Amino acid sequence: MWPKDLVERLRSLFFPLVEGEGMELVDLEFRREAGGWVLRLYIDKPGGVTLADCQRISEQAGDLLDVEDPIDHPYNLEVSSPGLDRPLKTEADFRRHLGRKVRVNTLVPIQGQRRFVGFLRAFEDGQAAIEAKDGCSVLVPYAQIAKARLEVEV
Repeated sequence: MWPKDLVERLRSLFFPLVEGEGMELVDLEFRREAGGWVLRLYIDKPGGVTLADCQRISEQAGDLLDVEDPIDHPYNLEVSSPGLDRPLKTEADFRRHLGRKVRVNTLVPIQGQRRFVGFLRAFEDGQAAIEAKDGCSVLVPYAQIAKARLEVEV
């Protein structure tokens, strides 16, 4: 079982654990880095996660990994917050963050461009309405979004 299948299996293992603690599993990565393999869970909850939340999930995830033993080589487990510039992965993420500043990259050009930065004004019928600072809006189909993140507002 290699990375894509393994990542899906790990998601299915950790989703109930994280949800059961009243948090959201924002993302999961399993990748090789300079120090070796890293399994990284990103968790969030309204108001943000604390160090204690990360520690609790890390301990429970570690116990679950010991029982299930899905990874057959050494790795490090990390649990953290997705940060202020958290990724928007699901339609629910877009709906939850209406009014926030976002950065969206698309798979194909829309109105001649593939990168949009602005305020997420609506998410309806599978499309995100993004208003740029010049006041112009663009509708971006969810199916055409390659990557989306919250922008840190200063």
